[in-house]
Order: sequence, then C-alpha cells, then structure tokens
Amino acid sequence: MPAEVIVGRVVKAHGVRGDAVIELHTDEPKRRFAVGSSVAVEGTKRRLTVRTSRHQAGRLVVGFDGLTTREAAEALVGAVLVAEVPDDERPTGDDEYYDRQLVGLTVQLGDGRIVGQVADVMHGPAQDILVISTDAGERLVPFVDALVPSVDVAAGRITVADLPGLLDDADDTEVS
Repeated sequence: MPAEVIVGRVVKAHGVRGDAVIELHTDEPKRRFAVGSSVAVEGTKRRLTVRTSRHQAGRLVVGFDGLTTREAAEALVGAVLVAEVPDDERPTGDDEYYDRQLVGLTVQLGDGRIVGQVADVMHGPAQDILVISTDAGERLVPFVDALVPSVDVAAGRITVADLPGLLDDADDTEVS
C-alpha cells in the first residue's frame, strides 16, 4: 500500500505561464518533480502532473499541466504537495532514511538501555533533528553520526550517544 509523503510547498507564482516556485521538502527533487511525474495537493483529490521542472536562481520552478496562467499558479500558493511512494521504497543512499522509517523507532543507548521513542523528524537548515519522546519530556537530537551512531530500521531501533543533557536534564551545578 503506498504512503503519502510531503515533497514540497508552493510558495509563489513565477512568470506569466503558470509556473510555481516550490519550497522543497524532499532530498530527491529530480525524482519527485521529474517531467511526467505527478504530485497531489494535500487534503484534496487534486493531482498535478509536472510539465516542466528547472532550477533557477537557487529555487525549483515547476510548471504543471493545466496551469497556464499566473493566476492559476497564484491559486496554489500555500498548497502542500505530496507524492505517493510504495511502503517498501527506500532512499538511494545507504545512510539515508525517510521520516516515516524513523518515526516510532525505539531509542536506546550504547549499553542497550531504552530511553524513548522517535516522535518526529524536523528538517533544519544544517541537519535533520530527531524529536525523541522520553520520560523527561521531548528532546531534540541532531541526526548526525556523532550523536546517532546506529540506525537499524529492521530491528526497530536507533542508538543515541550517552551524553549528559542530551536525553535527560544535566545537573545544574554552579561553579564558584
């Protein structure tokens, strides 16, 4: 059964021929916005087929079949675009994961102690950030090798570094 994944958001119209600037929410823009591919407008049954796709001034500009005027593109501003992907589809890189693969994984320390569960994945400008639910509350952990040395999707777990303050409250000791 396919899963819907967010791949972008329409941020503004571009030009007079119905093209739109897309804020990307995918690491695979060439795949998700390839000419002939289709995306859906989240929360609707509307599907859009990519007519043109190009990078211009550091932005992705996409033209969709049936959108031929600036006004038509402006009507899409703010729309979240989703793609259907097979449940078993994996990213192309060995150390890459879809958010849906990580959410729900058990979080453990190197010694095997279970400390929480991945609740969400945030996409920051420098790196992705895991939102981890622990007994002490929600914790944000940068998704980098030094802090998350192991991900085992098949086993349903990730290993996080055992650093004071990363997943628990560090001691608030005052130095005099």
